[in-house]
Amino acid sequence: MAEQGFTIDSAYRERAQWRLKALQADAESARLFLRDGEVPALGSRLYQPELADTLRLIARDGHTGFYSGELADRLVEGVRAAGGIWSMEDLASYQVVERAPLQVRLNNGDTLISAPPPSAGGVALAQSLLMLDWLPWRSDSRVDRQHAVTEVLRRAYRDRRLLGDPDHVQNPITALLAPDYLRQQAAGIERERATPSSELAEPLTLHEGEHTTHFSVMDSRGRAVAATLSINLMFGAAFTVPGTGVLLNDEMDDFAADVSGANAYGLTGSRANQIAAGKRPLSSMSPSFIESTDDFASFGTPGGSRIPSMVLLAMLARQDQLPVAQWPALPRFHHQFLPDAIQHEDDAFSLEERAALQQRGHSLSPVGRRYGNLMVLHWDKRSGKVSAASDPRGIGQALVEAP
Repeated sequence: MAEQGFTIDSAYRERAQWRLKALQADAESARLFLRDGEVPALGSRLYQPELADTLRLIARDGHTGFYSGELADRLVEGVRAAGGIWSMEDLASYQVVERAPLQVRLNNGDTLISAPPPSAGGVALAQSLLMLDWLPWRSDSRVDRQHAVTEVLRRAYRDRRLLGDPDHVQNPITALLAPDYLRQQAAGIERERATPSSELAEPLTLHEGEHTTHFSVMDSRGRAVAATLSINLMFGAAFTVPGTGVLLNDEMDDFAADVSGANAYGLTGSRANQIAAGKRPLSSMSPSFIESTDDFASFGTPGGSRIPSMVLLAMLARQDQLPVAQWPALPRFHHQFLPDAIQHEDDAFSLEERAALQQRGHSLSPVGRRYGNLMVLHWDKRSGKVSAASDPRGIGQALVEAP
């Protein structure tokens, strides 16, 4: 892909347009990702020969090929020449950390397996699913269900402020998932009235990106992977280290640089997620499985702070036993505590539903576009049938092949 190039499609053009000024500001990024300072034409090809050389080096030498030696020298030199503060020691000391996944037994007997901190996504999903069990969301009208989902998301996103890198902060996961606590939170949800976020008590004690991708894979023996990877904003920091093809991320925006402010996605800051040396930022990435005695399902999507709500809606579609192809296709809405508004796709609500939600006190904030790129897998253990579906909003493809 890097050496032989790929064809510029409408998705690339849209995303490059969003970050055009940032890409224009860096000569190397402009040379690689633009044409004469503008977004490349539809159908043209984009080549990255320097990245191809870098990938060969990593394939040959592994971890040391990137984090030490000639490539590391180039990375540090390029970053420092642009005003950065990297050192060879920074690269040499970096290590991937493996953490046990979050596993939560749901009230219906299913098991949720999801991302633990420093992702806040798994905790938000577990809280939302468990709170909904205390509400009659399945037997209610569409508006009642939309209201209930909004209110549990409001409370789950409020609690994300307590979470951070477990190597640096104590995450109160047991308390956040305690049945008595979640029952109390659900009991505070009024059927005919939105709870203003300003009325919710502070958490028990006392930001993210769109350039993300997800894939789900399962083999013939039932071994599955749900992987979400991110460089935060589209085109990350829009800075490419000269001679390497390496485009740097801007994951620093996921930290709470200002605990009284919010990041690029409106997520409010917290002391648990303040910047510290060697610390990993809080994210919303939510690669997840749900397993029961009868079936197994995999979920994941890009989408920044809206990731958990997208995955939640797909999980509820599974509970409703909708066809797998509908799980990633359903219209989407989202609430993240602050700003206090339901963000939504244009077709998420009918005119009557909008009026009913506003009557209950909800503020509606249309996103103005469809968002996310959800990928799902489903294995029916009783019949052996495997189904897969990709989001019609994206350009991905879902395939099931006989072993």
